[in-house]
Amino acid sequence: MDIGAGITTGTTELREATKMERIGVHSHITGLGLDDRLEPRPISQGMVGQMRARKAAGVILRMLSPSSFSSSSTVSAAAPGLSGRAILLAGPPSTGKTAIARGMAATLGPDVPFTSITASEVYSLSMSKTEALTQALRRSIGVRIREEEEVVEGEVVEIVVERGITGSGKSGRVILKTTDMETVYEMGGKMIDEMTKEKVLAGDIISITKSSGRITKLGRSFSHSRDFSLLSPSTTFIPTPSGEILTRRTVTHTVSLHEIDIINSRTQGFLALFAGDTGEVAAPLRAQIDVKVGEWREEGKAELVTGVLFIDEVHMLDMECFSFLNRALEGELAPLVVMASNRGVARIRGTEMRGPHGLPPDLLDRLLIVATSKYNPDEVREIIKIRCQEEDVEVGPEAEDLLVEIAGDAGMRYALGLIAVSQVVARKRVKFSGGGSEAVEVEDLRRAYGCFMDPGRSVQWLKEQQGSLLVEEIGAGGNGFLEHNTDKMDVV
Repeated sequence: MDIGAGITTGTTELREATKMERIGVHSHITGLGLDDRLEPRPISQGMVGQMRARKAAGVILRMLSPSSFSSSSTVSAAAPGLSGRAILLAGPPSTGKTAIARGMAATLGPDVPFTSITASEVYSLSMSKTEALTQALRRSIGVRIREEEEVVEGEVVEIVVERGITGSGKSGRVILKTTDMETVYEMGGKMIDEMTKEKVLAGDIISITKSSGRITKLGRSFSHSRDFSLLSPSTTFIPTPSGEILTRRTVTHTVSLHEIDIINSRTQGFLALFAGDTGEVAAPLRAQIDVKVGEWREEGKAELVTGVLFIDEVHMLDMECFSFLNRALEGELAPLVVMASNRGVARIRGTEMRGPHGLPPDLLDRLLIVATSKYNPDEVREIIKIRCQEEDVEVGPEAEDLLVEIAGDAGMRYALGLIAVSQVVARKRVKFSGGGSEAVEVEDLRRAYGCFMDPGRSVQWLKEQQGSLLVEEIGAGGNGFLEHNTDKMDVV
């Protein structure tokens, strides 16, 4: 059976997918904070410090996608980039490695695939390690597909809705016009519901996609600019379209190779993407899909979009995974692989060998290594201000000084975690005192600090509880605890 003959992309359904927004650890990152010359700004787009590392990341992205940093309209969005490259972000914990990776994703834009995984995930999935890595790699390669679709576009003259005798069914018609013609279209129940959802009225200029029935309200006609009762601050006036009402236009959308794999390997098609466990995909099917994508590229219907695969805690992979990545980076369909590690010279998992960053030497030879360093107190202060603004928390000057001090002693991640907790304490203080400011003060921070231990104090507590806990591992020196510097903690 010719698998490739029936390969589909499911792009109509993919365009309807939406995502939820929330405040996350790196939700304040909107880019790498670089100018057109790839020079890093000290504080920009949520990024602070790490000037050399950010510039190096920008150079890599310029190599991958030249159009990402170009403001010139002469540079095509499909400008060719390089693939199969790998870089390693190496540095102590809490030095912005993941933030740089997020900044890279934001700089590339929504049409460039960005996949983020933790190395330990490959051991927790119900599939082989190499299959998990293969799926991650193919999620990071996009296929930009160009399709022609029929679109009805015009100004709404009149909408008529008719209900049946029983009131259960409804039908209707809509009259659309351009400057050159006027046409009546019949509407069914679903189309009427879509019109009602978009709040379409006479005088609105709309666009209807015939293949999906999707209605988009483009604006309101200039001829109805005096209908003040129907205006709102967001109303946009545009001229009535000219020419034919029914037109054909080329649309472009991007799907990943993994999405094409799943759509064509499951009986439920596109819905398999929402099933959670996608399972393993047969190698012959992937080969057929690669051939088909190659044909689309030759015909000018599609082009590959090299994305980014970010592997955090890469030292957790074993020798089998490292060997697989070595081979995968040599393939034609390979994304940019960004790895992050906070290890020094460590044992390579699955062997008795030790290597820099916990990686084998043959993989290290392929990597461009970018180093990150500890933030200085001024940079820590700026990061705290950015996070307070992102979480909508007001912090007093003295409390801000204390947070900087806590970040230096107990780790920045612990200090940032105290911000939201201290806000809850401050609100309770205002509630029970009958008034006052909800800004976080020193006393609120001290209460939060007393409720939650940082790793340094937790180690000290374990020493005090020695002998009373159920399970303890005592090392050769008679002490089963990992010694930490309680003055300046590296919080993992």
